[in-house]
Amino acid sequence: MEIKKNKKSRIPKFKNYEEEANWWDTHSLADYKDEFQPVKVRFAKNLSHGITVRLDPKTIDMLRKKAHVKGIGPTTLARMWILEHLATA
Repeated sequence: MEIKKNKKSRIPKFKNYEEEANWWDTHSLADYKDEFQPVKVRFAKNLSHGITVRLDPKTIDMLRKKAHVKGIGPTTLARMWILEHLATA
């Protein structure tokens, strides 16, 4: 399925994920299937080793909030930041 480039979307713009979630609670994806298109997804490979990082409650809360805004989990965000930092170090 391809979305027509000149066609205006019937799906509104949302201020945040909560507003979007509330809207989708009362609407069906099936009614808007012509507006979606496939995307390529990448999955992390070889994540067989883990480390423990101890953070104070305030830092953990900030990490969770920033991750929530991005729509990802806090461990994923922390891993992304570590990899970005290592790439530039």
